[in-house]
Amino acid sequence: MAQTLIQAEHWVAASLPGLFRFFADPRNLPLVSPPGSGTRLVTVRLVPPPPLANESVEGLAGVGSEIVVSFRLFPYLPLRSQLTARIIEFEWNRYFRDIQTKGPFKTFDHTHQFEAAERDGRQGTIVRDNVRYDIGFGPLGRLLNATVVRMRLAAMFRHRQRATEHQMGTLAG
Repeated sequence: MAQTLIQAEHWVAASLPGLFRFFADPRNLPLVSPPGSGTRLVTVRLVPPPPLANESVEGLAGVGSEIVVSFRLFPYLPLRSQLTARIIEFEWNRYFRDIQTKGPFKTFDHTHQFEAAERDGRQGTIVRDNVRYDIGFGPLGRLLNATVVRMRLAAMFRHRQRATEHQMGTLAG
């Protein structure tokens, strides 16, 4: 199985607990997705994470949650695909991990990691995304990955970084 690894990392001027909650709430996925993708939630079956002292778990996706997302395969064109993701690991304010159970990839395994960090005297959070995926289709898949898929995923994470900073600024102020 020829897997590709994509890693993205950025610092956001937002508290670790606040940023973690933002990402653990699937309703926020369309807010940080590129506009051309037309990302929308089709079905969300939440299994709440384990309770955390004095914290509501309402709306958050814990282990066993399944999220079906619809998106455009090519920006702004009507051809859409769906991906079903299942949360398989969750540790408060550290990380959660989802895998594709159905969708356009042969395999897709995404770990979202969070770490409190100070930059220029300001408290914030480092967000790390590690994605291992395989689009399948043998030599054709490798060609598509080298020419289109890898670049589109990298662009998606660059957009997500900017959109996260915007959303956290909007939520904070």
